[in-house]
Amino acid sequence: MIKKLQTPDFQQTHRLRLNTLIRLRWLAIIGQSVTVVFVAYWLDYPLAVSLCFALIACSAWLNLLLTFRFPSAHRLQPLAALGILTFDALQLAGLLYMTGGLTNPFSLLMTVPVVISATSLPLRMTALLGGFVMAMATALVFVHLPLPWTAGAELAMPFVYVAGMWTAVMSSIAFTAIYAWRVAEEARLLANALAATELVLQREQHLSALDGLAAAAAHELGTPLATIALVAKEMERALGKDTKFHEDVTLLRSQSERCRQILKRLTSLSSESEEHLARLPLTSLVEEVIAPHRDFGISIKLEPGERVGAEPVGRRNAGVIYGLGNLVENAVDFAASAVTIRWRWDDRSVVFEIVDDGPGFPPEIIDRIGEPYMSTRQGPESGGGLGLGLFIAKTLLERSGATLAFYNANERGKGAVVQIDWPREVFLNPGSASSSMFDTA
Repeated sequence: MIKKLQTPDFQQTHRLRLNTLIRLRWLAIIGQSVTVVFVAYWLDYPLAVSLCFALIACSAWLNLLLTFRFPSAHRLQPLAALGILTFDALQLAGLLYMTGGLTNPFSLLMTVPVVISATSLPLRMTALLGGFVMAMATALVFVHLPLPWTAGAELAMPFVYVAGMWTAVMSSIAFTAIYAWRVAEEARLLANALAATELVLQREQHLSALDGLAAAAAHELGTPLATIALVAKEMERALGKDTKFHEDVTLLRSQSERCRQILKRLTSLSSESEEHLARLPLTSLVEEVIAPHRDFGISIKLEPGERVGAEPVGRRNAGVIYGLGNLVENAVDFAASAVTIRWRWDDRSVVFEIVDDGPGFPPEIIDRIGEPYMSTRQGPESGGGLGLGLFIAKTLLERSGATLAFYNANERGKGAVVQIDWPREVFLNPGSASSSMFDTA
């Protein structure tokens, strides 16, 4: 089980893309311009058009500056992104100041910079920006120019309406920011966990490829070693009984022969025994999974169940062995004194069960077990796990076609139970890329 996994640094992997902000700002510039023209010239309401377009021009100027200064794929540092979003909030507040403050129905757009920040910036920066926008919204309640209306008339909004708009803006900023941050955070955690899963798979695939590398090395080294052996033999013959170099040449020849024998064994291991090693009966799988966890002071009991028909034999794959081993290790970590391993098979399924005598899964999270960064159990022996190990194990086993169930045992002296169930066809059919027991490609 992975106790601690270093996830990618937030500032390195989740920077806001500059091109995204530029495109959003162009959209805002178009919308603001159309609105100003519509209100001032179509509705013919009195409006400080020049000042409004001056603020809009500031946004356009900033967009052009950023477009020519940085490449489109540039990702902003969090502080730089916060600065740009703060500018957007100030520009919008300026437009609202000249068009009625919070009596303007477009005042709800003040939530937009905060929502963008919540999806891409650290929580503390989002909180800082949210507080700043809330302060500006509060100031606009009391300080603003009149709402554009028919010439010679003034639309006076009752204070209760303005207070309602203020409440709507405040609640929208808080709710949408928290909601957006939570959704984005879950997506980030899932992406990091999947990346960790891929790293584990890559590592195990590299280990599985070592036998092929050994065969390749044996093939490549065979020719130079044969040359060395031939030269050493000729030198030994030429030197005869020369006491000065005879022993050294004899040693050189014997060691070259030894190297050739080692390479010969490596080659035969890769070619002759490959199919034998690739197949793994269920009982051998059980032993291979539990062997590394026998010496931790926890008794591991084996309880074979009903066995109908011939023993199922699947194809060895490190991903499934890793996943089962992770679950066994998790059970050993939380067991009080013993872990029980059960397995059974029949004509339809192959079942593997892991039962410990620990405290079991807390009821409040049992339905969320297997989610990334969800630690299943807390305790003095938990080791500060992040829940990534269990997520990776669950992902690997489900890719192999298994179904996992997590629950607490009803037996006396038993705690958590993890059941892994393969359809027998999936277990026995290593040739199908979509349903192979051990296919993790």
